[in-house]
Amino acid sequence: MSSETPGPGQDTGQGSGPDPGQAGADGTGQGTGRPGGHERHGAHGRVRSGGERWEAFKKSPFLPATVLVFILAAAAGLFAGSYTYTMANPTPHHIPTAVVGDPATPQLKLFVAGLDKALPGSLKVTRYDSQAQARGAIEEQQVFAVLSGDGRKVRMDLTGASGASVAQLFAEAGAKVGKAAGVSVEIKDVKPLQKGDPRGLALFYISLAAVIIGFVGAIQLSVHARGLNPVERICFHIAYSLLGAFAIAAVVDWLLGALDLPFVQSWLILALTMFTSGMVFTMFNTLLGRWAMIPTWGLMVLLGNPSSGGAVSWPLLPSLLGHIGQWLPPGASVNAQHTAVYFQGHQHLRPYLVLAGWALLSCAVFWFWRHRHPGGRDKAPAHAGRGTSPADAPAGM
Repeated sequence: MSSETPGPGQDTGQGSGPDPGQAGADGTGQGTGRPGGHERHGAHGRVRSGGERWEAFKKSPFLPATVLVFILAAAAGLFAGSYTYTMANPTPHHIPTAVVGDPATPQLKLFVAGLDKALPGSLKVTRYDSQAQARGAIEEQQVFAVLSGDGRKVRMDLTGASGASVAQLFAEAGAKVGKAAGVSVEIKDVKPLQKGDPRGLALFYISLAAVIIGFVGAIQLSVHARGLNPVERICFHIAYSLLGAFAIAAVVDWLLGALDLPFVQSWLILALTMFTSGMVFTMFNTLLGRWAMIPTWGLMVLLGNPSSGGAVSWPLLPSLLGHIGQWLPPGASVNAQHTAVYFQGHQHLRPYLVLAGWALLSCAVFWFWRHRHPGGRDKAPAHAGRGTSPADAPAGM
């Protein structure tokens, strides 16, 4: 077989690039004789408009990262502000107080008037006929102190278990008022806190742990166990809530001895709190997707924990927060735990109903709109006769 040398104008069969000798003087490799030789070629080289740049930014990870920078900055300020506003300088607003006997008794009348002046506008006095009735009001957590007089001195019965901050306020104010009025005052804590928890904060801490771990657990499930279907997801919420609550109660009671808990009851309260907190995040994750942490943090941490009455008793909180806090999961958890530990036999139904109501609402929203939740997996079998590539597989719920 003979080979031929291609003549002028014949195709060599090789790619024909621009003649190096005709490269532009600027080194771009483009001929200077072509129209527009100095312009960029192709879509990648074209200068994008402002609208196109914005669209590309919205589709990039830089948009959510930028938004998170501002959200985290705002959350930091709000976190510090909410706790400082409610806890740094507690002020009495509404303190139910029992008076036993005749309030017209000179010493008792003088002392009550002085105490009301020392706690301006906050003393809400209710008269009881006997000490037994007043003690029953203490057990029902209807009053924070009982005042009585026998003609020689005034007796002030406090209940530290109802609120250490309120009891301390009463004790300090009562001693000053008695001294100023020349009235002999006997102050006694008839319902003290346990020795391992002299400030009454342990119940707040264990409830706070249940709240935080509850929604953090839900976040971790959404990240690391994304493929869980709705029933499976709820079951795993129950599992980590029961085990986590058991760990909290065991450490505080058995290991540290800080509290003598009614173990099973406290364990189940903590478990219900943790489950409710986790499902609240799951509800918001269903409704808002990746931004679910914002309302969860706002509801449970910024608003719920400071207004729970755990660190500062509700009579010393701003009035509105004191009322709102009792209807949020953190406040309900603290109230239920507080009554279980210190006022056994005088249980209130409302805290349990509040926790159960939030849990049921969250589960119902998640279940009803479960197709919107960014998790789950497809159970439909692949079509016979052809495989499915990852690109063909439908996205999970």
